[in-house]
Amino acid sequence: MKLFTIGFTKKSAEQFFTRLQQARVKRILDVRLNNTSQLAGFAKAADLQYFLRAIGGIEYLHLPEFAPTQEVLDAFKKEKGAWADYEHQFTALMHDRRLAESAADILGDSDCLLCSEDTPEHCHRRLLAEYIRDHIDNLEVIHL
Repeated sequence: MKLFTIGFTKKSAEQFFTRLQQARVKRILDVRLNNTSQLAGFAKAADLQYFLRAIGGIEYLHLPEFAPTQEVLDAFKKEKGAWADYEHQFTALMHDRRLAESAADILGDSDCLLCSEDTPEHCHRRLLAEYIRDHIDNLEVIHL
């Protein structure tokens, strides 16, 4: 089973939707805490859901429970916290929320985790994908 991840920042709509189509993504799992920000452009929830369906026949599901809490996000982003602290806090949160079990019930082949970060290195979508991969057999994670 394949699990993709993608961030929309620093991508044009053409680049974003083309990557999803080329990978044959079936469903976007939006793991942002806030998916309605004006700064999201084409990736605002209602617009994104429409574009995904109209352009690529891709389904959309918002899963804020797969996102870090506002406090964890603020400590890292606004207060310029250390990545190691963020990673530790989010990993503990995933464990406490039993996200591996939730993911096993929700995930389908060729789903794609979506957040805003351009690259996965310092992004919760990578941590989430790796956490899920460690709990679900035969899961391949691919960052788009």
